[in-house]
Formats: sequence, C-alpha cells, structure tokens
Amino acid sequence: MSFEINIDNSQHSPVIHLIDHQNHSSAEIYAFGGLLNAFTAKVGGKDLNVVSGYESVADAIKNICNGFKSAKLSPFVCRMKEGKYKWNEEQFLADKWFLGNHAIHGIIYDATYSILSSKTDADSASVVLEYAYTGTETGYPFPYLIQLIWKLEKNNRLSVTSSITNVGASAIPLSDGWHPYFTLGDSIDGDTIQFNSNQQVEFDADLLPTGKLIPETRFENGISLNGIFLDNCFVLNKTIATPKCILSNKNVRFVIEPSPAYPYLQIYTPDDRKKIAIENLSSAPDAFNNSMGLIVLQPKETRDFTTRYSIIAG
Repeated sequence: MSFEINIDNSQHSPVIHLIDHQNHSSAEIYAFGGLLNAFTAKVGGKDLNVVSGYESVADAIKNICNGFKSAKLSPFVCRMKEGKYKWNEEQFLADKWFLGNHAIHGIIYDATYSILSSKTDADSASVVLEYAYTGTETGYPFPYLIQLIWKLEKNNRLSVTSSITNVGASAIPLSDGWHPYFTLGDSIDGDTIQFNSNQQVEFDADLLPTGKLIPETRFENGISLNGIFLDNCFVLNKTIATPKCILSNKNVRFVIEPSPAYPYLQIYTPDDRKKIAIENLSSAPDAFNNSMGLIVLQPKETRDFTTRYSIIAG
C-alpha cells in the first residue's frame, strides 16, 4: 500500500508521520499543539519541506510562544484588546499570554492531544487528534471539545479539519484559526503571493481592527513579496467558489484552500524574510469585542473548519 502511518513515542509526546510512498510526500504532526511540523514533497528531485517547524517536541514546548509557529488559535485568534471581553454581561480577562498590552493567540496552543484514531487506505493516510478543554482558564471558563483531522492524500495534498463542539450548558463565543509559517526554501523576497481578496481589515497602531474595511487589490493577480512587509488581515472574496492563496517561485507552487468557514486571511512577514505566516481565520482579530466574524456556538453544536494544502512542482 502506498500510504503508511508511523507514530514515534520516543519524545515528550507522540509524533505522527503520514507518508505517501508513491508520491514521496509526508506530513509530520505533533500531538503537542496538534500542530503541523513538516509537509514535504519531491520538487526538482529533492525533498522540499514547506513548513518552518521545530527541531523536536521539546523545542516546540520550550518555544511555542516565540512566534507561535504552527500554533492552533482557539478559542480566539490573533490579538484581543487588553485581554478583556464581555459575555452575557460579565467581564472576562483572558491573560494566558500577552504581547505588549494585548492578549494573543488563544489559550490551547500548548495543549497535548490524544490520538483518537488513525487510518490508511488506497487513497490517503489520516489521524484524528482530540483535546477536551474543561474551562480551566478563568478568562474562558467555557468547556469545549476539539478534534483535529489531518489527512494526507495523493498528489501532495494535505488537509486539516478542526471540529469544535460546545459541551457546556450555555452558548459560548468562539473563533478558530492556525498560525503556520511557510517557506519555499529561500528568502520570501524571491516568492510571489496571490490570494482572492480586495478588502483589508483596517488596523489601528496596535494592530487591532477599527471596524472598517478598506480596498486592497494588490494581491488579486499575484505580486512579488520583495520589499513587502505585512502584518495584516484580509477578507477573502465570497463570490469565488474556492478562495485560494498561492505562494510560489520558479520551482514550486504552494496552494492553500480554506473552506468558507475561514473567511479571513492574516499574513505576517517576519523581519528575517526566511518564512511567511499565512493564517486561516474564522474571524478578524479581537472578534470577541468587535464581532467581526464572531461565532456563537450553542450547547451541543459542532462547527467544522477546513484548510487544504497542495505542493505543486514546476
């Protein structure tokens, strides 16, 4: 069989490898964070890993808050103003991690998931990870269950579905997203990016939304990243059946296809210019306060959020 799953239990928590021998592609997933640490395929006769990941699980545990590489963003995404929000007339402070004056990137980025199941067949290899958040953080005392379904398919295709269920007795506020960094092997200054958006979320000086959308058409047809610095949020065009983001150079195209459940795209270019964060989000930053894309999840309700990645040589 072309597809195989290997699980390495020699580190602090399991490392899952989804492998497609026929197409020479693989994905490395950490149970810590449920995160994608590598996605590799043959390009020009060489293995290309498009994910800027960690050296080991221990490295991820130590450094997850240093850039939040590949982190799961839940139950809020990006920044929350001063970590404060009001829900059902009660004030909460989500203070697990602050950058400057504001809380960032949710509260379960360092959770360790259990392996619920794994499966191979003629067309794919997949694993289901599960984490039960019990409401232990005072800033978010609302329990929910999250399952992550990672699936490697033929033709260098990888998908992840986050399935979130409200297991509490009352409705809860929710946003969902990911914070991966991607690289095509060289400086991003040699890359081109294209995504289907003509609107940008206006930010204030603290990178918090003002509530306004402003026109932005530079990226619709593709543009070189040379000299472009971004830490911005864009609204994907709903009139296009599959909103795509494509990062490419002369050797490879990396295609990102979020489902409609992820209508926002956050892009961040670090100063080292070696990688780029391309973040699929269900809401704009600070949605618990501005309601831009905020989900209200009812008791026993489940929402699914899917992103598909493809590596295309040439």
